[in-house]
Amino acid sequence: MILVTILVLSASSPSRSLGFGESMEFKMNTKSSSTDRLANVTQTISRLLDGYDIRLRPNFGGDPLYVGMDLTIASFDSISEVNMDYTITMYLNQYWKDERLTFSHNDEVLTLSGDFAEKIWVPDTFFANDKNSFLHDVTERNKLVRLNGDGSITYGMRFTTTLACMMDLHYYPLDSQNCTVEIESYGYTVSDVVMYWKDTPVRGVEQAELPQFTIIGYETNDRKEKLATGIYQRLSLSFKLQRNIGYFVFQTYLPSILIVMLSWVSFWINHEATSARVALGITTVLTMTTISTGVRSSLPRISYVKAIDIYLVMCFVFVFAALLEYAAVNYTYWGARAKKKTKKKQESEDVARKASLCESLHPSAGKSSSTVSDGFAGSSGGAADEIIELQDVRLSPIPSIRNRHGGSTRSGLEDPSKFPPSFRISRTGYPRSGLRFRHRSTQSKPKMLHALRRGASALKASMPKIKDVNVIDKYSRVVFPISFLIFNSIYWVFYIV
Repeated sequence: MILVTILVLSASSPSRSLGFGESMEFKMNTKSSSTDRLANVTQTISRLLDGYDIRLRPNFGGDPLYVGMDLTIASFDSISEVNMDYTITMYLNQYWKDERLTFSHNDEVLTLSGDFAEKIWVPDTFFANDKNSFLHDVTERNKLVRLNGDGSITYGMRFTTTLACMMDLHYYPLDSQNCTVEIESYGYTVSDVVMYWKDTPVRGVEQAELPQFTIIGYETNDRKEKLATGIYQRLSLSFKLQRNIGYFVFQTYLPSILIVMLSWVSFWINHEATSARVALGITTVLTMTTISTGVRSSLPRISYVKAIDIYLVMCFVFVFAALLEYAAVNYTYWGARAKKKTKKKQESEDVARKASLCESLHPSAGKSSSTVSDGFAGSSGGAADEIIELQDVRLSPIPSIRNRHGGSTRSGLEDPSKFPPSFRISRTGYPRSGLRFRHRSTQSKPKMLHALRRGASALKASMPKIKDVNVIDKYSRVVFPISFLIFNSIYWVFYIV
């Protein structure tokens, strides 16, 4: 029994040792074939680069080289209205065929490192509206080169670029902008290199998001640019961007509306509460100024008027008009009281002066004094003129006139021949004593000043007489809100619809 077992084991043992040997031989053959393939690829690349001149484009001296392009949008980083640019991260892939690099007729593909691009000819592509760009290099430079057996090359890279975007801000912040990516060959004209978009030129636009904008579409086109050094092929990708208004509604429009409505509170405050109404008006004016300053700080210094400027200016006008409304109320109220007080005081002074002048007249004036008394009784205006004329007579520098006083005053005054030509006798329907100077000619006054005074007088006469200042506040409570509502309706319909 033991002998049979030993024979079986000895018989099976050579077969097992034979299987292990075959396995080792297979591994050695695989490694050897892999090493041979790697050696063949290395030799192939070395053979391709042997005598390769990177200074000459493919098919040099023949037909132009066609270079295909496609972009993949990684992200929109920022858009600046102040600098008129936007920053974008993208993948750029370029496709062309270089027959000098043909190594096989099969569909073989060699994926090589980005350093290989420095050993072969590559297009001198640049962005015509570029301001600043950099190639990502973490952990290695983000470049790839794929070489097909027939000489077709795929050259890709990942980079971030800041591109110029000239914006039209007439409708800001209710605007939409077109920002472009301009791709062009720097040195090769259309007779050497012709660029074109691939069948799927752009990818990743649907997934891109911006904080203040929404990408509502994009468009690709190509055209020829005629420059001083020749005619070049230019590829253009245009993004249609619609600004999101939510931020501006809560940061600018709504606060401005509330400030304007706050200025209307003064219409319900008593007009005698001067400190309360003035403080409220000045506070709203300063708040609107602060809001306008904050909005302007985030925009370029452009000369034309923007939509938000119109809204803020009109809100400022409404707030300032509310402050001026109280100024009108205050002037009407206190001005009327001051006029009444001044009129009463003047009337009392006139009465006192007339009485003192009557008493100061000499009794020997006779008929002259009685004439003065009659003038007082007939008309207060005539009495004042009569007194002034008598004073002029007494104060006259001519002795013959100054000495004529008393009973001889009337008889002397009635004879005009006894006085110089510069004096005349004043008569208003009845004999009046005294003399006065002639009025100067009104033609000596400037015509323009006279016209302005006449216009101001006519305007003042046409203005309605306001007896109760509360009427102004009552009308303001209705006129201001309706006017602001009409302005908002016109504004939003014009800029949005």
